[in-house]
Amino acid sequence: MYTVGDLFAGIGGIALGFTQAKMDVLWANEIDKNACITYRENFKDHEMVEGDIHDIDPRHLQKIDILCGGFPCQAFSIAGHQKGFQDDRGNLFYEIMRLSNHLDPRVLFLENVKNLKTHDKGRTYKTIVNTLKSNGYHVWDTILNTCDYSDLPQNRERLYIVAFKEKGALNLFQPPKKIKKLRSPKELLDRNVDDVFYYSKSRYYKQLKAEMLNPDSIYQWRRVYVRENKSGVCPTLTANMGTGGHNVPLVIDHKDIRKLTPRECFRFQGFPDGYIFPKNLANSALYKQAGNSVSVPIVQAIAENIKNALTALDKIDVHKKAA
Repeated sequence: MYTVGDLFAGIGGIALGFTQAKMDVLWANEIDKNACITYRENFKDHEMVEGDIHDIDPRHLQKIDILCGGFPCQAFSIAGHQKGFQDDRGNLFYEIMRLSNHLDPRVLFLENVKNLKTHDKGRTYKTIVNTLKSNGYHVWDTILNTCDYSDLPQNRERLYIVAFKEKGALNLFQPPKKIKKLRSPKELLDRNVDDVFYYSKSRYYKQLKAEMLNPDSIYQWRRVYVRENKSGVCPTLTANMGTGGHNVPLVIDHKDIRKLTPRECFRFQGFPDGYIFPKNLANSALYKQAGNSVSVPIVQAIAENIKNALTALDKIDVHKKAA
């Protein structure tokens, strides 16, 4: 079984995808206290190294086959200031490489916002790819939308990078295939929801009531106007959903207008209902965790293809040695 280390682990979306692909996650690192609580609740057999990645001594980490890193995207996101490597969060990529140089994994799996590829006219991403290549990796990358490559009805475009130490593994790696049929957003919604999620007492309620007319659509309050997501899928979940204001996905159910619950947001990211929410963790924290996480089925599909490529290469090597 191939082994995995998970940097910037969050609540374990990448770990879950690789676990579902039947790989062994040995350890994870995360700085956010609440995310660590959620991770530990759901992966009791994984070692959680809580704290700043800058403080990690790689000599204390178990060697692994695959090193994952969904490194913070705010430095490159169109929603932020787009400072890239001028932002400390952008420089975290080099911390991945620092640990990688010691751990020497066969594969690096990285995930980020699609804007990383075009940031600073492509210079930022060119630096990342050149750094990977100079460290002996062969790089595959693509931008995948969750609603195209899984049955999850969420519009979520992300950049995925798979870097192999062995060129033969890259040649054997297969990209994920598109999924033809999506689940309906309504399949992911609960029927009985607590009153706290309804907007009847919101100062925006009158305008929402006047403009939210299609019960099959998911809407958003965008600061001063109502936006209908006419594509029939949920808009991209964000980390600030729990703070109110804009970007909160809204639906019309049999009762009234309301926002998505944290559990529903986790479903739109592909987490099972059995995923544990820690006791006494505020809804705002859960919304942030869902928005900051990854679409689990996409990670699983890539993880399975990584495993298939490594397995096929290892079989070839065994036959060569036997001959």
